Amino acid sequence: MAPRPPSDDAGHVLVVDDDSRIRQLIGRYLGNNGFRVTGAGDAAEARRKLAAIDFDLMVLDVMMPGEDGLSLTASLKRERDVPILLLTARGDPDDRIRGLEAGADDYLAKPFEPRELLLRLANLMKRRPAEAKATPPETVRFGRFAYDLRREELRDGDEVVRLTDRERQLLGQFAAAPDGIVGRDQLAGPDADVGDRAVDVQINRLRRKIEDDPANPVHLQTVRGVGYRLRWE
Repeated sequence: MAPRPPSDDAGHVLVVDDDSRIRQLIGRYLGNNGFRVTGAGDAAEARRKLAAIDFDLMVLDVMMPGEDGLSLTASLKRERDVPILLLTARGDPDDRIRGLEAGADDYLAKPFEPRELLLRLANLMKRRPAEAKATPPETVRFGRFAYDLRREELRDGDEVVRLTDRERQLLGQFAAAPDGIVGRDQLAGPDADVGDRAVDVQINRLRRKIEDDPANPVHLQTVRGVGYRLRWE
């Protein structure tokens, strides 16, 4: 079966695990099955990304250095109502109960079948109350620029700015994101060959077209520890 790319209203999952290999495997599988995915290596990084992005779901490893998954779950559940699925190498009933007592919505023991994880996340998404979705803007404006999402056309005043297909895709992602913030993992997508360096290069190329001083960007700014933000009006 061919990968199913994420739609504009796809669920956005934050995967928190100190094992980068597991993060990449989960991210690739969920990304190929219609989810948008952002990764974090520990609780501190997860908190930074949660401060900038509203996620629909979290997949959270229990055993992590520093603040563990149980503590992070309990803390987050006092602050927000994001569904959390805990992953753990411990599968006995007492550990599962501790996770649920901390506020987790579901629990999956390692090793697990990726398809089971996918089904559990889909079920968690179904439990969420339906929210009225804001109509996406037809045009986003930043400074003297305007980007028409329907035509995928960028204008600098009356002049059309030439864009590559990748630059159109980037502008579409920023325009559709809350507050214009898009995580680095989301910009890279499920393709493991697109690394951080490739994303930085693509962003810098776009900045050269929309910034007076690309080294000191006003419109397309870096959000440290998260990704980038297009400050559109």
